[in-house]
Amino acid sequence: MNIYLEAFSVFFKIGAFTIGGGYAMVPLIENEVVTKRNWLAKEDFVDLLAISQSAPGILAVNISIFIGYRLRGLRGSIVTALGTILPSFLIILSIALFFSSFKDNKLVENIFKGIRPAVVALIAAPTFSMARSAKVNRRNIWIPVVSALLIWLLGFSPIWIIVAAGLGGYLYGRFKHTQP
Repeated sequence: MNIYLEAFSVFFKIGAFTIGGGYAMVPLIENEVVTKRNWLAKEDFVDLLAISQSAPGILAVNISIFIGYRLRGLRGSIVTALGTILPSFLIILSIALFFSSFKDNKLVENIFKGIRPAVVALIAAPTFSMARSAKVNRRNIWIPVVSALLIWLLGFSPIWIIVAAGLGGYLYGRFKHTQP
């Protein structure tokens, strides 16, 4: 199969069948790109995920662009981005066209109420996987916990958390390399 067509179909499928946004897509993207197709090593995927989270924009689109670029440069990034975006666009377009006819339907309302807890699980699962990949352990678990609490409870900007974490990592690395 043509790599462009394969990449498009992989990301189209992920975009079409993932409810819950970018974080819910992470395990599916990882499974397709790392496990099934060996397009990336696990470590490279984690690095691209970190970059995708740090870049402005939608996580799923960002990571698809980076993976597409890694596969086939600019053309690959365009193909994977379109594969990711097109299903959502078509679904939203369909909903917009027919929304008024089912917006007050109790069945539809109940379906969405049932989907919500599953979406939370889909977002939580990659969090634990990323923690394992990032080698979060008993000694450093306080870093993501404190970061999450600062953002959630005190309203800190995630940008400042990322800057502080990057600076802390840099200083730790410098300190560690100066030790005999």
